[in-house]
This record gives sequence, structure tokens and C-alpha cells, in this order.
Amino acid sequence: MATPQPNQSDAPRAAAQREDTAPASPEKIFPVSWDQFHRDSRALAWRLNGVGPFEAVVCITRGGLVPAAIVARELGIRVIETVCVASYTHTNQGALTVLKDVAPAVIARGGGEGAGVLIVDDLVDTGQTAKVVRGLLPRAHLATVYAKPMGRPMVDTFITEVSQDTWIYFPWDTGLAFQPPIREAGL
Repeated sequence: MATPQPNQSDAPRAAAQREDTAPASPEKIFPVSWDQFHRDSRALAWRLNGVGPFEAVVCITRGGLVPAAIVARELGIRVIETVCVASYTHTNQGALTVLKDVAPAVIARGGGEGAGVLIVDDLVDTGQTAKVVRGLLPRAHLATVYAKPMGRPMVDTFITEVSQDTWIYFPWDTGLAFQPPIREAGL
């Protein structure tokens, strides 16, 4: 799931998002603030409220941790699990590797196929990580805050679609920095 983004959570999508090149144009950069991400995550919970009930949340680390916590709180879900998938070593994409599987007790739900389980991630990009996780929990409901066209068919519920070549800068990828006054910066 992937673009040159410092630290996209979903390793497979990071393939396209973590290249050593800059975005083609500033219009293709989508910075997301903490406030906006919180609003979008709550909007996801609102949308999911009519879909459940869900017995457990599985978040795809690392980007899925924050929206999963918000969704779990809003929907009153107390069982929260992680699945850790990687395909990146620094800037080189390799094969997908499940670093940490879903707990057997969570997989056992829904007759061993994850029915009643909600999978949450921040973004689906190419859909590769989503395919791997869906393989572990084929009857689970997959939800992301943001979706790109290549990965969108893998997602059951999402809030915002962005173009495939858009680079999302999540709030945990950025920091506050001093900005000189316009006059001092020569602008």
C-alpha cells in the first residue's frame, strides 16, 4: 500500500510514498493536521456505527494505531489487537513480511475467519498490505481513513479518497517549525 512520505504506516503502500524523489507538484501534497485526522477518524467511526457490531479491532501498524484507538473509543470496542506488516528497509521495498500476526483468539472469532472484527488503517495505497491482512481475516470489515484508487477495492469503508499520486503527510510525520516573517524571508 505506497509515495515519498516520511513514515507511512503501511509498509507496502509506502513503496510509492517513500521514494527519494519530491512530489511532481505541490498540489499533490496533502498535509493532514492532528485536528483534521481526529475529525476524519471520528467520521470513520460514525460511518462504521451502523455497520457493526464489532467485537474487536485489529489495527495495521503503525499508521492504524491512532485511528483504531479513536474508532474503538467511539464504538465502545475494548478488544484491540495489532498486525504488523512490513515491506520496507529504509528506502528499498522488498517482499511483504508479517512481523506480528493477529492473536489466535481474535482470528478465532467468526468461525476462524474474523467475522465481527474490524480492521483499521490510516491509508490504503496499492492494497498489498490489505490483501495480506484480509487473508488472515477474510470475513473482517476493513476500514481506512484515506484511500487511493489502486487500494480502494480492498476497503469496505473509508472517508476520503485521494489520487494515487497524492502524498499524504500525516501529523506524526511532521513537526512544528519556526517560520520567519514574510518580510524577513524575502517573500
